[in-house]
Amino acid sequence: MYLFCCCRLFLHNLLDKLLNVKQASDLPPVQKSRHRIDPDAIPSPIQVIEDDKAKCNEPFTTGVRGQAPPLVTTNFQVKDQGNASPRFIRCTAYNMPCTADMAKQSQVPLAAVIKPLATLPPDETPPYLVDHGETGPIRCNRCKAYMCPYMQFIEGGRRFQCGFCSCVTEVPPHYFQHLDHTGKRVDCYDRPELSLGSYEFLATVDYCKNNKLPQPPAFIFLIDVSYNAVKSGMVSIVCQELKTLLDYLPRENPDMDSVVRVGFVTYNKVLHFYNVKGSLAQPQMLVVSDVSDMFVPLLDGFLVNVNDSRLVIESLLDQIPEMFADTRETETVFGPVIQAGLEALKAADCAGKLFVFHTSLPIAEAPGKLKNREDKKLIGTDKEKSLFQPQASFYNSLAKDCVAQGCCVDLFLFPNQYVDVATLGVVPVSTGGSVYKYTYFQAQSDQERFLNDLRRDIQKPVGFDAVMRVRTSTGIRATDFFGSFFMSNTTDVELAGLDCDKAITVEFKHDDKLSEETGALMQCAVLYTSCSGQRRLRIHNMAVNCCSQLADLYRNCETDTIINFFSKYAFRGILNNPTKAVRDTLVNQCAQILACYRKNCASPSSAGQLILPECMKLLPVYLNCVLKSDVLLPGADVSLDDRAYLRQLISCMDVAETHVFFYPRLLPLTKLESGSLPVAVRDSEERLSKGGVYLLETGLHLFLWVGASAQQELLLNIFGTQSFSQIDPATTSLPVLENPFSQRLREIIESFRAQRSRYMKLMVVKQEDRAELIFRHFLVEDKSASGGASYVDFLCHMHKEIRQLLS
Repeated sequence: MYLFCCCRLFLHNLLDKLLNVKQASDLPPVQKSRHRIDPDAIPSPIQVIEDDKAKCNEPFTTGVRGQAPPLVTTNFQVKDQGNASPRFIRCTAYNMPCTADMAKQSQVPLAAVIKPLATLPPDETPPYLVDHGETGPIRCNRCKAYMCPYMQFIEGGRRFQCGFCSCVTEVPPHYFQHLDHTGKRVDCYDRPELSLGSYEFLATVDYCKNNKLPQPPAFIFLIDVSYNAVKSGMVSIVCQELKTLLDYLPRENPDMDSVVRVGFVTYNKVLHFYNVKGSLAQPQMLVVSDVSDMFVPLLDGFLVNVNDSRLVIESLLDQIPEMFADTRETETVFGPVIQAGLEALKAADCAGKLFVFHTSLPIAEAPGKLKNREDKKLIGTDKEKSLFQPQASFYNSLAKDCVAQGCCVDLFLFPNQYVDVATLGVVPVSTGGSVYKYTYFQAQSDQERFLNDLRRDIQKPVGFDAVMRVRTSTGIRATDFFGSFFMSNTTDVELAGLDCDKAITVEFKHDDKLSEETGALMQCAVLYTSCSGQRRLRIHNMAVNCCSQLADLYRNCETDTIINFFSKYAFRGILNNPTKAVRDTLVNQCAQILACYRKNCASPSSAGQLILPECMKLLPVYLNCVLKSDVLLPGADVSLDDRAYLRQLISCMDVAETHVFFYPRLLPLTKLESGSLPVAVRDSEERLSKGGVYLLETGLHLFLWVGASAQQELLLNIFGTQSFSQIDPATTSLPVLENPFSQRLREIIESFRAQRSRYMKLMVVKQEDRAELIFRHFLVEDKSASGGASYVDFLCHMHKEIRQLLS
């Protein structure tokens, strides 16, 4: 329990003066008088993060049911002993309420954030692949759950009782094994599916589309060659890079060649397909100008193996920039481009991924043609929600066709003006793909970020034609899903592609009572085709405790995961509701969670004291960051495309990514020691010292803030100059200097970049410079330029809301 009495004055006197206002973001600032609440007296995110790191000095073992893992900000090793690693699944509560009434009373969301193909650190074993031969994996007869540590073997091992639905199933003769004196199979620890939380099964032909084993997947590169694309340098950069990247296509075995085939298309108002068959002396171009009825003009020679056609492909990639160097064509199409890739995959009867490099709003006459509908006057009105919805239903039905084929779309955007990300993003988001955006792309300053993103995107582990289903034990069921996917029914999450970075957030609701004795079980099963063309099932199991006392629920929640859920819930909510209504709903639910704790779990105390549960004491500060985000409360300079882009991006983030996105990491760089990071400081301007230099990380950006009177030695070590005025704010990379400080700082920046799924460009911000406005936007404990409350003000507002609920 965390309680504090602000400045020892009864806070309510102050609150009544300050808070006659409903909306947190409209609060007047707290007067800098004797009433000013001391920021050090309110819960500090840094303190909580550091305390958790200090507690964690041995590996986290997953064998204990209902044990909350260390925070995402803590480095720790995981030992799988029967529940999935927190790298694969994190829950909002590790102690679920036994009844629906109790869940409703507390208002704590019951959800899990699942990242099925997450990459593990080198010191952890990836999931084992289990092959049960032609009969395939052993499953419960009734609910079809897969064999896992929660199945109970009975009758000497001849049958097993399902932990999910209690049905009894015969053990097939080939799978029979005797039981020991405790009732466990004697081969329990030799079989991953009986002793581990995560593992894979080799799927049989019954698990394949049309009952035939899949072909290896294909990658198709579709490059916009309109005037803007050529002029910005994008076309030549893409073509140059692809020559190298084709050696790095994904593969299971690093010593073998990739089996992924490749194809190439360029386009503006018409589409150009290329025959790159290995036997040709030169690539051949085939033009399709009737974009209203898209077809692929060649079959043989379009999708090829890189090694068979290397010379022809390299010749093509050298020729494309020259061919279109003098183009005057400014208009583009977009719908037919995706149709072309889809038709090519259909003709080859395989799944795969389209990499689309696109620059402008598709206004040329074609299916999926769009108009510019950016209207600043609608921001903040009831009509604002329409701007986040796609303007044409064409893309929804195209997305459905893509998913049916296992065609995943990754979109790289290079816009100089409005391109309607809300509409162009529909197909990538529905197919499990990604959208990357480089606004005002300039080769010199943006090439590094773009190429790093492209390299990682092409090389990362990915599965195709995937279906995910979450089964639960009797009493709860999965009712809602958030992320990048498609659903044609209420249970199957369909993903044309699923990569190692994508997370899916799943909400659970009660449909019966749970028991404290048995706890609650969930099993996430993902059926997918690996990049070598093998059909597999990846299984993650998770058991949590159940409780009949509210105090036990509040003792075992994870705030970071709750924030991940709330942000996704809110960001989806703005499709159908005004943003103000969405913000109010979040504040209200948070107040109800904390009021329920105060009423039912806290020891009696004065109403002037705000009392927070220990594991949720950061809920107000983090929730305020969500409320102030560009999506829910945009500043005047935030474009509609930026908001739509962030909305889509956050929908598939895992807990570590939403954490650093909403509460960035701010490190003081006065002393750097090898092997450890400096302790972060809180995200507030009053924590910055004029004499210091600070590194700020948001997961999407890196900022190096330099104080106006930073020590000369510090500047010399970092920039190679003693003078503040000589530092070039346009620099995007630090000079390589021969001193330990420079070396360590560059190591830290590289290690931060390696942790994130997108390359973070470095921006140098000098104190008092214009760029400081952008940097300040991420000092989330302060009042924001768009009217978002400071942490102190929001905490007061929250306290008032809680008191209203309690009275």
